[in-house]
Amino acid sequence: MKIDRLISLIMVLLNCEKMSATKLAELFEVTPRTIYRDVEVIEKAGIPIFTTTGVDGGIGILPEYKVDKSLFTTSDIQTLLMGLGSISTVLSQKGLIGTLEKVKNLLPEKHTVMANQIMVDLSTWMSNKSLLVSIELIKQALDESRLLKFAYYNKMGAASTRQIEPYQLVLKEYHWYLHGYCLQKQDFRIFKLTRMSNLILEKQTFILRDFSPKPMDGSGWIDKKLIPIQLLIDHSLYERMMELCGEEHIKPYADNRFIADFLFAPDDYGYNLLLGFGDKCECIAPLEVRTELIKRIEKLASRYK
Repeated sequence: MKIDRLISLIMVLLNCEKMSATKLAELFEVTPRTIYRDVEVIEKAGIPIFTTTGVDGGIGILPEYKVDKSLFTTSDIQTLLMGLGSISTVLSQKGLIGTLEKVKNLLPEKHTVMANQIMVDLSTWMSNKSLLVSIELIKQALDESRLLKFAYYNKMGAASTRQIEPYQLVLKEYHWYLHGYCLQKQDFRIFKLTRMSNLILEKQTFILRDFSPKPMDGSGWIDKKLIPIQLLIDHSLYERMMELCGEEHIKPYADNRFIADFLFAPDDYGYNLLLGFGDKCECIAPLEVRTELIKRIEKLASRYK
């Protein structure tokens, strides 16, 4: 959208003394001619633009028009940059160019190195293009208060068609969720994006309801009957087990193996998690969990006989 490019262009120019039309065109993936047209629009809006010619020539905003950098402390700005930078790794970067450049412009020059000392990259190793398309569509629905329609598959694989009023997009543990008011259930629900398909942005808009986000602590869906289990794991699983239960719950055993203790949900998710470790993991206690694992392994093996 042109308005997005104009705002981003202003933010970029606020962050530098001047920049050539060619470089700006490369940044925004347009022609230099388009940049000059955008500059004319910005000037008509009352923002003082100057241009210089020659080898070091370029386009810039008069220094006295720059944003007052005393509005935020250096620590504030570094925190903002880290947050915005992490978001830009999972959302469309084009939509964040302007915001990132604006915040960078507030940071004193001598502190720019400090701002790059911590980076949070929330993107996955393997890009999921269909998920990114869905996120962009949901963002548009949130911005314009428009209904969304999609096919949804619950954890048991049962399909249903949902029409919802979207309210909040959430990223938790590398998974995206959508808080929305489901018109079929007449209540607020949480939907996992990877279980959604055939997402449609409808023309119909809605009036915002009172919305209080549900806690994403698992209290509504995790089996509360967690039980302590003890695993004998190979050294190759050490890092993964640290993520699951913390280093303080892992102790050396023998032959480059370890004993890991953590709380276990005795449901399909929990058992599938353990089985996914293959022969690198053995449940040694309690007996009922070990017995159930044996039953599931035997059932799986019978399919290949």
